Amino acid sequence: MELASERPVSQISVAELADRAGVTRATFYNRYSTPLELLIQVLDADLDRGHRLEDERARHGHSAGDLLRLTTAEVGDHVERFRAVYRLSLDDPAASGVYEALVRHFSAYALAFMARADRSALPDANPQVIAQFMAHGFAGAIKAWLNDPSVTKDDMVDAAVACAPAWWAPGYLPRSS
Repeated sequence: MELASERPVSQISVAELADRAGVTRATFYNRYSTPLELLIQVLDADLDRGHRLEDERARHGHSAGDLLRLTTAEVGDHVERFRAVYRLSLDDPAASGVYEALVRHFSAYALAFMARADRSALPDANPQVIAQFMAHGFAGAIKAWLNDPSVTKDDMVDAAVACAPAWWAPGYLPRSS
């Protein structure tokens, strides 16, 4: 994370990463094929931690609207924790995999959300297309926030919540554990 906060992941060599981590290149390659793959795994794990918080809040009686706002703010907190990594990846076309991984994560989340939601509340449309639409919109809101210093995390959260479809918040059901 330190290296990816200093420069785009596309400019980090496996040799440098292995040296910083105190492992051999072979050890690195036993687990990952590129520094980008490792970075995405770390970012996804942090986002997943936020989803576990969401489930806990749902079990403790938070309303669907509150869950939507809290979960969106938690994603904002994640982006703030790794702001330098995301900013650098937006400026480097060769590091676009970080943004693409964010879209994939949000798309998978949307599909999982729809799979456990009340079916009668969902629109009659292809769930894959809906998930991609929502994922790109949310990732786009994050990109707008990161690209404009006058936009705050609260602005991003307010916009994302305002643009969420009417069926999203009421359709929330906690994940099965």
